[in-house]
Amino acid sequence: MLVPMRAILEAADQNGYAQAAFNMNSVSQIEAAVKIHEIMESPALLQGAEASNAYMSGNLDFMHGTLEDKAAGAKVIGAAVKQYGADSPVPVALHLDHGKTLEVVKACIAGGYTSVMIDGSSLPYEQNVELTREVVKYAHPYGVTVEGELGVLAGVEDHVFSAASTYTNPVQAVDFFKKTGCDALAISYGTQHGPNKGKDTKIRREIAIATKECMMHEGINGFLVSHGSSTVPQEYVQEINAMGGDLQNAYGIDVQQLVDVSRCGINKINVDTDIRMACTRNVMRLFAAHPELRDSKYIGQVYADLVAKPKNFDPRNYCGSVMQMIVRGSEPHPDLVLLNNCLRQGVQQACAPLLVQFGSCRKAKLVQPITLEQMADRYKKEEKGAI
Repeated sequence: MLVPMRAILEAADQNGYAQAAFNMNSVSQIEAAVKIHEIMESPALLQGAEASNAYMSGNLDFMHGTLEDKAAGAKVIGAAVKQYGADSPVPVALHLDHGKTLEVVKACIAGGYTSVMIDGSSLPYEQNVELTREVVKYAHPYGVTVEGELGVLAGVEDHVFSAASTYTNPVQAVDFFKKTGCDALAISYGTQHGPNKGKDTKIRREIAIATKECMMHEGINGFLVSHGSSTVPQEYVQEINAMGGDLQNAYGIDVQQLVDVSRCGINKINVDTDIRMACTRNVMRLFAAHPELRDSKYIGQVYADLVAKPKNFDPRNYCGSVMQMIVRGSEPHPDLVLLNNCLRQGVQQACAPLLVQFGSCRKAKLVQPITLEQMADRYKKEEKGAI
């Protein structure tokens, strides 16, 4: 069933594990993600970023998508999650990753998102507080969970760019929760966006621990989020490069560090790059094993676009010629079936190990089956109780 993200994070927090959150960029990926969570009996937390929403509207220039593009794509993603998740035996939440404006948040909620992030981390503190508070005021009456961000992560991912990190202050995090009423908070504690996090990157786990301790001391019932946490499996990097790719300095966060922080107050861990790499590795394998497909009327252009940029590993940048398959999940030809299976399997190959390692495997039954309407009523009662 579809649930607000808060229900999934409450189960994680109460039972001492972290929920992996995976970014989706096609209907078939959403289908595969729900399926692997069902197999693992894990709650499912799926995400769409602003650029993903623009892409799913059919706009190949998704990094410069308009609000109308993002609203249209949000409906496509929302409909796909509803199609595969509404009747699922595991709880499924759909979360907006790195929303930048209230207008985008409104479009995503209208499109079926059950949770939203508003990222005001690049703003002065008080402006970040005010923007996040406005989103909370809008989203909570719909029962929609709100995640904010405090501190700046280095790296590049979609619309998120920063050359350096600014670590989150635990005391300020408490103040942020109190002033905004947000449900969850993404903190900066040593992770980075993108595939180039640097070899042997060390997470400052003490920031997460101190923040959670301060929250508990102040009676704040909120949740901490780890962004920029892809693990960038080296076998993906090595195989992609062996087949003609050119991924340099591609290193992620050591899985054991993430397992550690999942027991130290981090309730949600965002993963995007791992899926992109797994899918690209699979697509490259397909064309290597079946060179005749390079001239396929249906998917030959995918190969041409892929090899034209060997540094690229994001399927969105080479799947433009099969956009109808991406946004509809349709497969009118066997060649498209083969390609789509690469995307499906990439999602499952990247997700399954992390569901086990972070601890959500077989935890679906721990999530309270609550609807958005019920959560909205709960927010209203909590607000009255606080007055």
